[in-house]
Amino acid sequence: MAETDPPPAFFNPYAVAIDEEVAIALLADMHVRKAIERGDFDNLPGSGKPLDMPDRHDPDWWLKNLLKRERLVLLPPSIQLRQEDAALDERLDEMWSEADVRHEIEEFNRHVLRGRYQLPAGPPLVTMPRDVEATIAAWASRRARRSAEARARARADAPDERRHRRRRVRQRRR
Repeated sequence: MAETDPPPAFFNPYAVAIDEEVAIALLADMHVRKAIERGDFDNLPGSGKPLDMPDRHDPDWWLKNLLKRERLVLLPPSIQLRQEDAALDERLDEMWSEADVRHEIEEFNRHVLRGRYQLPAGPPLVTMPRDVEATIAAWASRRARRSAEARARARADAPDERRHRRRRVRQRRR
């Protein structure tokens, strides 16, 4: 054994306990160093240009940039619930079964109640839970009205086709 070689216990992998986080950090560091050696980080777009940083220190600068870049909008719960309430009828009109409508209304009511029990963040919450039976009745009446309108349109288009069919049937019989 040479004088500069460390003792064998130094190379024992069981001599030092490494948890998962440290192991992941070591692996990530190793991959980054190999990528640097290969030159993977050379000539990247934007290299040598200053970062777009605010004038004063903002710890959430990266989150705000992400929101701006991805065009995401985070609203206070009260405003978000108002928008959900305004769009709920349209969403219900796209559903076919009463069970799905009932489930959607109950889910909306859970969101409203959860918002009422939380500390207010932003404007006050004025959205009220929906009456399930009244909302289902309104949904059913809108559905019946749309169905009647569709049948009326079909009848308006159908007489011409029926006449032609009748003529064709009569002509075939002769």
